[in-house]
Amino acid sequence: MNLNQTDYCYWFSCPERSVYSALNVLLYMSTAAVVLLTVCGNLLIIISVCHFTQLHTPANMLILSLAVSDCLIGVFVIPTALIWMIESCWIFTALYRVCFIFISCFLTTMSIFNVALIAVDRYFALSKPFLYHKTVSLSTMCIIVLSVWTVLFIYNIALQYFNGTFGGLVTCSGYNFFIWSLVDLVLTFVFPLSVIVILYGQVFFIAKKHATAIRDLNSHTRTQKSKNMSDSMKSERKAAKVLGILVSVFLACLLPYFLYCVLGNVIEIQEKSFQKVLMLVYFNSAINPVIYALFYPWFRRSVKLILTLQIFFTDSTLINIL
Repeated sequence: MNLNQTDYCYWFSCPERSVYSALNVLLYMSTAAVVLLTVCGNLLIIISVCHFTQLHTPANMLILSLAVSDCLIGVFVIPTALIWMIESCWIFTALYRVCFIFISCFLTTMSIFNVALIAVDRYFALSKPFLYHKTVSLSTMCIIVLSVWTVLFIYNIALQYFNGTFGGLVTCSGYNFFIWSLVDLVLTFVFPLSVIVILYGQVFFIAKKHATAIRDLNSHTRTQKSKNMSDSMKSERKAAKVLGILVSVFLACLLPYFLYCVLGNVIEIQEKSFQKVLMLVYFNSAINPVIYALFYPWFRRSVKLILTLQIFFTDSTLINIL
């Protein structure tokens, strides 16, 4: 192929092109790292919960559901969103755009509700432990999780239909679109966030109350109570720390996007700003494995078994990792 002087300058010699290409390479390498972190982190959780028999508990089914939704976000949503952000334009087909909008909304909503379900489960297990173990079984939790997936799938189909995403089948006025945005804001953010904050707050206070009762009991039954008091205080600090991280990360990642959903219908916001707040929502899926899994010792042990390929040994499902 013959290149004239202008073409040669453009492709090989122009500093603007070199800088642009180097920046693109760096951005795409960062994209690959984010996708790898999201997919691999959540995939390790999925393998752990599915493989080891000891992890087949109702609470872990919720962690599994969260990991599945976050892993799918890492596979289908984050790569496309980052390419869109890097290229500063939509380079895919119109049909793929419709699919991307639906999949991203559905999986993101599912991820949020999984977090809320975990909050409900932990509150119920701590506040009414005997009733919890009597009524909540593995099969019951699986039915609940599948039901939530089905309901949110239908809801997101209806939402995108009335917002005109599916080829403009329904033409909504600006006012109707604003109303739908408010409804979506309440159902997919305000409601689950309220559940998370209120129930995790209750979990924290119940745990603190239990720790205080145990400390008082130990003070009457043992002469050396300093170690018990230290352990109780440490557990309280850990509970407060985990609660703060959960709520803070959730707010930091999702609040900017949902504020845009409301304000975007009132004031003009640049596309770049929209892409940035949208990426925060997706990055929450990359952070979730760290928050929800790395706090559990069994996860660290199961990862070690997975990476050393010990899960392929005979009866590896029965290994004690708790």
